[in-house]
Amino acid sequence: MSPIFQARIPATYMRGGTSKGVFFRLQDLPERCQVPGDARDRLFLRVIGSPDPYAAHIDGMGGATSSTSKCVILSKSSQPDHDVDYLYGQVSIDKAFVDWSGNCGNLSTAAGAFAIHAGLVDPARIPRNGTCVVRIWQANIRKTIIAHVPVTDGQVQETGDFELDGVTFPAAEIVLEFLDPSDEGEGGGSMFPTGHLVDDLEVPGVGTFKATMITAGIPTVFVNAEDIGYTGTELREAINTDPKQLERFEKIRVAGALRMGLIRTPEEAQKRQHTPKIAFVAKPKDYVASSGKQVSASEIDLLVRALSMGKLHHAMMGTAAVAIGTAAAIPGTLVNLAAGGGTRNAVRFGHPSGTLRVGAEAAQVNGEWTVTKAIMSRSARILMEGWVRVPADAF
Repeated sequence: MSPIFQARIPATYMRGGTSKGVFFRLQDLPERCQVPGDARDRLFLRVIGSPDPYAAHIDGMGGATSSTSKCVILSKSSQPDHDVDYLYGQVSIDKAFVDWSGNCGNLSTAAGAFAIHAGLVDPARIPRNGTCVVRIWQANIRKTIIAHVPVTDGQVQETGDFELDGVTFPAAEIVLEFLDPSDEGEGGGSMFPTGHLVDDLEVPGVGTFKATMITAGIPTVFVNAEDIGYTGTELREAINTDPKQLERFEKIRVAGALRMGLIRTPEEAQKRQHTPKIAFVAKPKDYVASSGKQVSASEIDLLVRALSMGKLHHAMMGTAAVAIGTAAAIPGTLVNLAAGGGTRNAVRFGHPSGTLRVGAEAAQVNGEWTVTKAIMSRSARILMEGWVRVPADAF
């Protein structure tokens, strides 16, 4: 048997918010992987180490969680008034599948920083000291994200004192603006695809639940924690170790996807694991975060727990935070009611790792709710850079 050599591909391993991913410049990918298709998907699967029946990603760069099984491609933007195009792939852990149906809000932070690191932003737009405004075209969902990246001596400032629950060490703050984040590019229509702020969602074999289904940031199905037997203070172990409950959440997610028109048949959900998200909300309560930190009911507006790729997330997905902020700003949604109702332009919610604040500007125009902008702060840092190696016959 002839030996198979490894391909050597320039790559950067980055943390963005509470996620990690392998970042590539489009021009650095093997030629057949510079276009969408099977070769690109197989490359990213092998980079991450999927599919892995051991759920450990020992032979890849992934971390065997939805937060750490991600790949990103950046290139100079093909869109007017944008600096870079940002394409995101959520790599399945146990299946040979890369989901391109949505964005990662956490890695959007790293996308802004990486764009500067990788020389994809016009040097004339990068201040010697100050803030570089990086205009990102999110190619998966065809939306604009503005990243305000701190710069010192012409380089991205990565260290600082900004603390983000779910991230161990402080870093420099990056402010993200998600412009016109509703609808996710799903073919137009209402931010609430069912036409209602709250629906009765019938889940075959499970029951009927009140649900708010929204397409802002990322398509998300919100239900009340108490309706499904939870308090909203749960940590990962309480849910991720219970296969029956995970199966029930997946049934709720599939029913929501059908009602939202994201899929036509339940079977299609297997090819759309990344979206929609399923989340449950509750009124504020005291709880202990996964780090041991005490979170007081007085410092939050509501509790939210969300699942990603079939498991409870250790903190909160950035795009789901946009959905939370948007839904909280609209009186009558389950998220808004859990936060106490009324009109608000920002909300602080409790998640398994602590708290997060997100703002949203929502308004009703001609009877339809719209959101012009959602804002939150995250941080990003290069963990390693160089080359990732992949067996040349893998793609």
